[in-house]
Amino acid sequence: MGLQSDLIPLLAVLVSLFAIPLIALSSRRPNLRESWTFLAALIKFGLVLSLIPGALRGETVGGALFDIAPGLPFELEADPLGVFFALIASGLWIFTSAYSIGYMRGNGEVKQTRFFAAFAMSLSSTIGVAFAGNLFTFIVFYEILTLSTYPLVVHKESDAAIQAARKYLTYTLTAGLLLVAGAGLLYMETGTLDFEAGGLSALIDSDIASGKLWVIFILMFIGVGVKAGVMPLHSWLPSAMAAPTPVSSLLHAVAVVKSGVFGVLRVSGFIFGFGVLQQMGADVLMMILSAFTLTVASFLAFKQDNLKRRLAYSTVGHLSYIVLGVSLMTMSGVLGSVLHIAAHATMKITLFFCAGAIYVNLHKDSISQLDGAAKVMPWTFAAFTIGAMGLTGIPPINGFFSKWTLALGTIEAGQWIPLGLLILSGLMNAGYFFPIVARAYFKPGGKDLEGHGEANPWMVVPLVSTAMLSVIFGLFPNAFVHILDLATVIMEQLFNVGGDL
Repeated sequence: MGLQSDLIPLLAVLVSLFAIPLIALSSRRPNLRESWTFLAALIKFGLVLSLIPGALRGETVGGALFDIAPGLPFELEADPLGVFFALIASGLWIFTSAYSIGYMRGNGEVKQTRFFAAFAMSLSSTIGVAFAGNLFTFIVFYEILTLSTYPLVVHKESDAAIQAARKYLTYTLTAGLLLVAGAGLLYMETGTLDFEAGGLSALIDSDIASGKLWVIFILMFIGVGVKAGVMPLHSWLPSAMAAPTPVSSLLHAVAVVKSGVFGVLRVSGFIFGFGVLQQMGADVLMMILSAFTLTVASFLAFKQDNLKRRLAYSTVGHLSYIVLGVSLMTMSGVLGSVLHIAAHATMKITLFFCAGAIYVNLHKDSISQLDGAAKVMPWTFAAFTIGAMGLTGIPPINGFFSKWTLALGTIEAGQWIPLGLLILSGLMNAGYFFPIVARAYFKPGGKDLEGHGEANPWMVVPLVSTAMLSVIFGLFPNAFVHILDLATVIMEQLFNVGGDL
């Protein structure tokens, strides 16, 4: 690879950092401020797109920037999994940027410059997580992501927002410390923190004692599991719904929780390796925790009348679909897990966009208040219906394809209980989503709906666009950006390592 290609991961990280001072200096000129946001988003997405051809060939681009210590480089590398994650994050950032303008202005939010600056920092750190070439670099960006999203969670500065932000920091910073401890122990035992497909079995001939392996695994799994919303490590996530809706979209679809499940894939497939985890029996622990989470989260979603909190518990459940797919350690299971990262992103961001549009336009945030709302906001509720159908697993939306592949993974593994729980969870998704749709379409609305129409176009166009993407990728999984092909390359990397399985 040439020098220019090797620099692309670094440039993709830096572009939104360069935008931060420009955003800050444009605080009194909102149109210019948002222009910097859009320009950075488009450049970042273009840089990531340029990496797709190489990723489809299984290539890795980038390298070490400098050494922290002998044998411990700070390095940025774009491998197929990193490109896949960066593609989702950078692509959806464009839609979220447009939506944020409509939301922040429409809702009369204060401190908008701080919001957009923190937003840019969050996406820079997310791309850093995606392109981290080793566990040390991953941890650095993982912690920067925590700190940069704190101003977004606390944005409203209400008592609820302050309490939610403190809880968020308590959970995520503690998880980060455990991840550091696990990385330290791993480095002491192996002398490396490199990401390599197949993990320990591909990197070294190690005689690490089983007890030490378990300690390292537990520390690392908790470290990434907090942001992945695995129960009982999940409670920060519903609490964070005190943040503005664009932040909820960022947390649930683009950055934080996706960094968590991305971390699960890195730790499982690129640090330990599936063969090592199966020998330890750690795959069984992952399967039990994820199956428990996706089931219980669905039950808890039924109890929520606040729309965003119901969506939050739905997120907790669907993140564990991804963890479950990894724990199966079959080709279809891992493929479905990777695909569900993308599918959940487009569907869930649509639903949060809709929730925000309803709040800004109708000043309603409770499901019990939505009677007849579809009559005045038809585009918003059409998009909401598409997102709800996709998360339930109804074709032809992309959630059906990823869930179908996950189900095949359970059959390949001979795991019938997880298969039954996937089916049960799908039915429960229908149970807590479709009454919202039915209420909005078929119940008569009150006089408070009179004189209302759709939210402003800055909000409606993004939510309709992401709903359409969910349908397009359900019908044509390789449309535009080769989602299915990239996921297949990732799966093949993890299962074509000699001696791993």
